[in-house]
Amino acid sequence: MTVWDDLVGQERVSAQLDAAARDADAIVTAAAADEPLPEASKMTHAWLFTGPPGAGRNQAARAFAAALQCVSPDRALGGSPGCGFCDGCHTALVGTHADVTTVAAVGSEILVKDMRDTVRKSFTAPANGRWQIILVEDAERLNEKSANAVLKAVEEPAPRTVWLLCAPSIEDVLPTIRSRCRHLNLSTPSVDAVADMLVRREGIEPDVAAAVARATQGHVDRARRLATDPAARERRAAVLKLPLRVDDIGGALRAAQQLVDAAAEDAKQLAEEMDTKETDELKAALGAAQGGRLPRGTAGVVKELEDMQKRRRTRTQRDSLDVALTDLTSFYRDVLALQLGSRVAIANTDMQDALERLARSSTPESTLRRIEAISACRDALDRNVAPLLAVEAMTMALRAG
Repeated sequence: MTVWDDLVGQERVSAQLDAAARDADAIVTAAAADEPLPEASKMTHAWLFTGPPGAGRNQAARAFAAALQCVSPDRALGGSPGCGFCDGCHTALVGTHADVTTVAAVGSEILVKDMRDTVRKSFTAPANGRWQIILVEDAERLNEKSANAVLKAVEEPAPRTVWLLCAPSIEDVLPTIRSRCRHLNLSTPSVDAVADMLVRREGIEPDVAAAVARATQGHVDRARRLATDPAARERRAAVLKLPLRVDDIGGALRAAQQLVDAAAEDAKQLAEEMDTKETDELKAALGAAQGGRLPRGTAGVVKELEDMQKRRRTRTQRDSLDVALTDLTSFYRDVLALQLGSRVAIANTDMQDALERLARSSTPESTLRRIEAISACRDALDRNVAPLLAVEAMTMALRAG
């Protein structure tokens, strides 16, 4: 097993990153021996990973970070870096390596104040690793000021600093930044590849793995969660029944409230464990006394963490809503495929009867209008419209058809 094994259906990208990691290892080895650096190298100081949701762009970036920090003895004997087991690989993969800094959007944007310390760190030498690595998971959420801060760091990086930026598409990143990055585009993995991964890596039964891979259309993380979390499967099943509950105004409004409440509950479940761990770790670092009493002058630090966690919960709720809206879109896409007699495989085979009933009772034009209503709801949420208001407008439009 290597760090590349979790990159499902990305053999081309894995090969490119493996070659770059080999050249990066040669650079560090030559510098340590005070030898001339290799003239031709596939390694560069800035990378841009793009691809649709679920393709695994963040996983690819983190696997590359692990390969760059690999300290396996086999690597020194000519083996490929990225063993997946050494201390460098393990800590980089789990997010605890001192020289791998991860930046992710807490709210709708990455603010410049959230980037200042990271940019400053990017100009320093690695503390104990082989490279100083900055991984920006949501580069599309950099606002103007934070993007300009990153640009300055990418333009004149320290010799052993590597920037790894992740975004849905190359157009989501400032032209001045992307022009200084090597671009790698990941594609959506096939349903079969995702199902095979779930069987091999998660021990999921083949029929369950195939069903969730098909339902999520190759989205690796969502497929894994559906396969391993019964509550997630129940929430998805409830979302797919929404089109059957919007026959009248009351039903549409109730469906909207239920959808928003389900997203809030999902976000709460995802956030609780992380929030508790972060708070406990911070209090321990601040030297809290037994019983949780904090030293004087530290309450502001805890309050700052709580504010950050609150912003993250808001974003997580919107992300959960977006997942539900994606499931709704796939439902109506299946309806449209049936109406048009398309050979496209049905994603939601567990809802076959409902799909066929709706396909018979409506027209392709009305189905397209419903898909457009879902897209409009997603756009409204991106503009920070109140979730309930945006979802109510959508369910009323689904009712009207």
